[in-house]
Amino acid sequence: MTTFPPPDFDAPPLGAAPEAQFEPAPGHGVLPEGFFATTNLPTYLKRHGRWHLPREPRMDGALVLDKEGELWVKEPRRVRAGEPVAMGLAEDGSAGIYVYAAPFLPAPGEAFGFMQTPVSREKPIAYASMAARLVEERERGGYPLWVTGPALVHARARGDLVWFIENGFVGALLAGNAVAVHDIEAAFYGTSLGMNAQGAMVAGGHSLHLRAINRIRAEGSIERAVQSGMLKEGVLYACVKHKVPYVLCGSIRDDGPLPGVYSDALAAQDAMKAHTTRATLAVLIASALHAIAVGNMLPAYVPEADGSLRVLPTFCVDSSEFVVNKLKDRGTREAVGVVTNAQDYLQLLRLHIERALAGSTPA
Repeated sequence: MTTFPPPDFDAPPLGAAPEAQFEPAPGHGVLPEGFFATTNLPTYLKRHGRWHLPREPRMDGALVLDKEGELWVKEPRRVRAGEPVAMGLAEDGSAGIYVYAAPFLPAPGEAFGFMQTPVSREKPIAYASMAARLVEERERGGYPLWVTGPALVHARARGDLVWFIENGFVGALLAGNAVAVHDIEAAFYGTSLGMNAQGAMVAGGHSLHLRAINRIRAEGSIERAVQSGMLKEGVLYACVKHKVPYVLCGSIRDDGPLPGVYSDALAAQDAMKAHTTRATLAVLIASALHAIAVGNMLPAYVPEADGSLRVLPTFCVDSSEFVVNKLKDRGTREAVGVVTNAQDYLQLLRLHIERALAGSTPA
């Protein structure tokens, strides 16, 4: 696990850094010109002679002091008129704000080398290392955040995801309406978008996801469908049974949607944030838009009680290099890219965890 100490604040140039400056927000959701825009990297602010890490760090926010003098990262829309907002464009401490980027920069190497791209389907996948991270998070009482797309259900990986939920490796699940719809369709009819387990379309299969939505809407909610015995298996069933929180965020193309799906984008952001601020590990599988959205909300690090920091393990899994590289290009540089399909990934990850827990090593 990658951990690193905080910066040496007594050494130059930080030892002589000035105090950070604040200006009041001129209006609700409006920041003063020249405000400091946050990244997802460790960012320290100097106040009253001490350097402070803000609470709820993420990219694309502002540093704001509350009435008790606590420092927070807030989305601009959340800032209220009059709240003190940290000012400055520099990240090197010269304005009293320091972005600790060094631990996240690539190590220096030779000018030329083969296989130097960070994500490639030709590179080996470190399943044992990822399995070890998940086991460590479960043992330490961490909060692993899983983000999934509907391809996970179509690829018949839902049974393996259920295993991860049942065995305590999922702290919360973030997904879209389609994931829940096709998971429930599979539970009711054994199909996903009308396709059976053998990959063949069934008669009338094009309507089965609509029938699944209709049954849940008639029941009132996914939870009620579980309680009544209507919904008896699957990912959402496991979440309800094992009290794993989930957030389903809608889109403009949704069928239904299912009861409980957030159709308001800002309300969906707020619901997701309740979990991204607690995350100690993230697994993003087969979902470009959800992966990038969650990546924008996650810090790149987890603070430890002794003041040290550790990289927040982030695994992005997709069948295309494009999605993983796009996530990195949007600022989630700490993400480990895995180019494979959801079914293979979850089955192999589960295998490595099972064997690790049994004390053996996969070949």
